[in-house]
Amino acid sequence: MADKDDTDGTMWPPNLLRAMQETSEQATRQQQEALRNLFMGGKSAGTPDLGDISEQLGTMTQMATFKTRIQSGGRISIPDAEREALDIGEGDIVQTVIVPVKRNRDDE
Repeated sequence: MADKDDTDGTMWPPNLLRAMQETSEQATRQQQEALRNLFMGGKSAGTPDLGDISEQLGTMTQMATFKTRIQSGGRISIPDAEREALDIGEGDIVQTVIVPVKRNRDDE
């Protein structure tokens, strides 16, 4: 039978377990601080200033993605459901990102 030492029945010495736990807790705190700095614009040494992107993330919830055809004069229309969901109407200014999906013409 092996002598029982101060390992309290585990195969790892208590000092090593405490050190591992403290290291893990410190890493978790650093990750939380980094995320807080990223999303809330907090500043700490060595952290780049990315501004307050929490506003930008909130804006992303007010976006719509849909496909539409280009009409005469380069006009596009926003479907009724999208206008209602975003609470936008005639005369409102919106930002548009165009990504060509399919061309309906022969390439010459």
